[in-house]
Amino acid sequence: MEHTQELDKALNELKRITGITMDVSAETPEETELALTQIRCLCTAYKEKYNKTDFLQSLMKSGVPSYDIAERASRLHIAPDEKRVLFLLEARVLDEAVTAILKNLFPSQTRTYLVPMSETTLVILRPVKTGETAESMRRVARTIVDTLNMEALTHVQLSYSSIIETLADLSGAFRETTLALKVGKLFYSEQTIFPYNELGIGRLIYQLPITLCENFLKEIFGDDVPEGLDEDTASTINKFFQNNLNIAETSRQLHMHRNTLIYRLEQVQKRTGLDLRTFEDAMTFKIAIMVMNYLKTERNH
Repeated sequence: MEHTQELDKALNELKRITGITMDVSAETPEETELALTQIRCLCTAYKEKYNKTDFLQSLMKSGVPSYDIAERASRLHIAPDEKRVLFLLEARVLDEAVTAILKNLFPSQTRTYLVPMSETTLVILRPVKTGETAESMRRVARTIVDTLNMEALTHVQLSYSSIIETLADLSGAFRETTLALKVGKLFYSEQTIFPYNELGIGRLIYQLPITLCENFLKEIFGDDVPEGLDEDTASTINKFFQNNLNIAETSRQLHMHRNTLIYRLEQVQKRTGLDLRTFEDAMTFKIAIMVMNYLKTERNH
């Protein structure tokens, strides 16, 4: 009797997760026990194959046919047409501590899904609440990064997508955020958050042909294209650009004498012919450095 009840429970579970109704005829306790074992194995195998994580991973990698999305989403109790934003997080290591912190930030009732994509990347798929704006998404991104920096003591970088209207748009959003993370790390490495729609000139350079980039650098520097800048010069120039070419403010922030800063800028002018104190030359130099970084990365691949 007990085995029959267990068998009924197992059959109900199978129906719940697969939608399949099955009748089993077992005449002896041994046959009932065998049927029970097999149905439990079926349930386990199905859960492993069709769990939420597997489904969402497959969606992001375009591995689910469009006609199958609604049915599988319904079976897994995932709303197919809920508005969401995809956050793509990258850390040196995604250990249990990072996952635990994220689960605290996004409890199950928030309908937010945490989907590991590799050893170093994880997707956070979060619903957009009524009244939330682009600024709200930026705050969510900042909360994720700051919380992990503070509580897991780990450096993370994060990109996020535009609003996803339906699960069918998930693969496009994953491509968006993957590109945003690559472009952000390459051109804006001092930042930690990269919205897909704010990649600026970095997105343009990233999609240029290599030969065009090489010709651009030759046009500026001639045949003697520099490999790059030493760390001191690079950080000085970055700070100078951040302060809108203001010498007094830059020297104050760097705790550097004004004449030392001017000397460094003049050294750059001697090497490149560009006077970074003028807007046009500063802009040309900024783009040239971004192009050099892009070429260096491409050649190392």
